[in-house]
Amino acid sequence: MTKNFMLSAFTATTLSLTTLLAPAPAAAQAPTKVTIVVFGFPSLGAFMPPVIKAKKMDEANGLDIDFVERTPDAYATQFNSGEFKVGGSAAVLTVGLADARGVKVKYLFNLFDFWGAVVTSRPEIKTLKDLEGKQLAGARATTNYVMFEFFAKKLGVDVSKIQVVNTATPGLVGYALANRADAVQIWEPAYTLLLAKKPDIRTLDMGIEATWKAFAGGSRIPYLGVGAHADWAEQNPKLVAKLYATYQAAAEWIVKNPDEGAPLVAPGANAEDVKAMASLIRSNERLAMSLVPANDVRHEIEAVYKAGIDVGYFPALPSSETIYGKPIP
Repeated sequence: MTKNFMLSAFTATTLSLTTLLAPAPAAAQAPTKVTIVVFGFPSLGAFMPPVIKAKKMDEANGLDIDFVERTPDAYATQFNSGEFKVGGSAAVLTVGLADARGVKVKYLFNLFDFWGAVVTSRPEIKTLKDLEGKQLAGARATTNYVMFEFFAKKLGVDVSKIQVVNTATPGLVGYALANRADAVQIWEPAYTLLLAKKPDIRTLDMGIEATWKAFAGGSRIPYLGVGAHADWAEQNPKLVAKLYATYQAAAEWIVKNPDEGAPLVAPGANAEDVKAMASLIRSNERLAMSLVPANDVRHEIEAVYKAGIDVGYFPALPSSETIYGKPIP
C-alpha cells in the first residue's frame, strides 16, 4: 500500500468519524404560544392584533399569539379569574379594580392614552349637564365610561340622575345611528366610524384637557395597554419583552402605513370607513396611540388611580405593584 494511499484512507476515516461524532444542527426553535384576551371590534384592544397577525409580527419576535375576543363584561370575568393570563384590553382602572378585589395583576405597557366623547342628535342637549334626566347609552364595564363619569362630575353633573342603557362596545355605534338614546358615550375607533356614517351628530365638550391639568398637573392619561397576572409576568420577563417588541412593531408599521393599515384595523369596513380610519391614524390626536413601558409613566398611572378613587370606582388606592417595574428592553 503506498504512503499516499494510506494517508488518504486515514483522512477519509477521520472525516467520517468527525461527521458521525459532530452534534446534529439544532432544530429551529418553535415560537412560544401566548393567548391574549381582547375586546371585540371596534375597540382599541382589537386595533393592533389584525396587523400583528397579518404581518406575522408575533412570529418575527418568537411568539405565536392567539387573540381571543370577549365582551367587556366577559373579559373582566375571565381575565380576573385567571382563565386568561394575558389581556390586551387592559385598561388602567380595571387593573386597579382587579387589585382591589384581591387579584394580583400587572399593567405591563401602555398602548393608548385616554380620549372619550359623548355624542347626541337631540337639539335640547347642549352640555353634559343636560344629560341629567336623560337616557345615555354606554358600556359601563369599560374604563372609558368610568373616566366619562369622572370628567362629568368635575363639570358639576350629577351622574346618578342619568339613566344609563348598558351595552357592549360594538353596540354603541348602532345606538347612535338609530338615535335610540338621548346620547351615547363613545371613543375611538368607533367614534370615527360613527362620524363617517353620521357627520352631523354633535359632540359634547367634556373639558378633558383643562380638568386633567387641574386634577393631575399634567396632560397625559395612560388608558389602555397589555396586562397580565403577576405570576405570569414574574415568570416570563422575556415573553413580556417579546410582547412589547411585537406591539411596538405594529404601532410603528401602522403609523408609517395608514392607508394599508386602515382596512386591517377596521375589518369589513367600506371604502368611506377605511378612508376615515386612515385619517384617524395620520392625526393620532383622538386615537392617542402611545406605546410606553408602564414603569415609564408610573406617576401618570397613579394619577388615573386617584381619579378612580375620586369617582368611587374602588375604595383604596391600588398597590404600586400593579405597575410592572422591570425594564423592558
